[in-house]
Amino acid sequence: MINRLIAGIKKTKAPVVVGLDPTLSMIPKQILERAYGTFGETLDGAAEAFWQFNKEIVDFTYDLIPAVKPQIAMYEQLGIPGLIAFQKTVAYCKEKGLVVIGDIKRGDIGSTSAAYAVGHLGKVQIGSRVYTPFGEDFVTVNPYLGSDGVNPFVEVCQEENKGIFVLVKTSNPSSGEFQDQLVDDRPVYELVGEKVAQWGALCMGDTYSNVGAVVGATYPEMGRVLRKIMPKAYILVPGYGAQGGRGKDLVHFFNKDGLGAIVNSSRGIIAAYQNEAYEKYGAACFGEASRAATKDMILDIRQALEK
Repeated sequence: MINRLIAGIKKTKAPVVVGLDPTLSMIPKQILERAYGTFGETLDGAAEAFWQFNKEIVDFTYDLIPAVKPQIAMYEQLGIPGLIAFQKTVAYCKEKGLVVIGDIKRGDIGSTSAAYAVGHLGKVQIGSRVYTPFGEDFVTVNPYLGSDGVNPFVEVCQEENKGIFVLVKTSNPSSGEFQDQLVDDRPVYELVGEKVAQWGALCMGDTYSNVGAVVGATYPEMGRVLRKIMPKAYILVPGYGAQGGRGKDLVHFFNKDGLGAIVNSSRGIIAAYQNEAYEKYGAACFGEASRAATKDMILDIRQALEK
């Protein structure tokens, strides 16, 4: 799967992933009115609004980018209707030729971790039939429980040619409470990075591994160190835009071949029409605003990498 992601990045010249993390406050009035008109002000109505919102964002950006990253928590808060909207979003993005990174941050042990892996990346056998429950191409994985929690995902990746991004150094302000703690004079995030490299050696593509890492754009110097520790791991970089990251902060996440990282923006793209820079589009043309914001992000990153 990493080969396919890299091919998409090369084709679009855009190491960019759009985070499909909707909230009701982001969704334009006309989308909400249509959804509520059909389903009422219910969980089903909100889920329909999410789905229609996502569909327009994808329609206006799919040709510019290689991948999307729906955050499952935004959908789970709406219960079963929300999960249906998540499933429909994943399927639609794949129809459009996009790589789908399910931002699920799962991590458990034994059969529980295996069930998460199968549910999101693999197949389920039911009697004589085989089903693909969600069918993402990559998922994010929390390594806090150690190899017991990660190995089941690696096994499914090997079986299905899928991938994972392991949380190594996240972009949130309090990440250092645990991730920066020293063990034998080394921060925990470096030790996790070494494990990512080990897991990745078991699951290689042509030049990079199907086991990647999540490293926040808000910590560029740590990104430089982790890039050396994990030379074959693709790095998923959250924190661009709304959390403060910019193209100039990202150069250390990439290898000399110009590959090795893909940068996520969520609110900065899907809610672009609410940003002063794109307010001229208005709520009626929110998809066009997202397209413009995507183009600007791609240009910002390209220019930074060319310096």
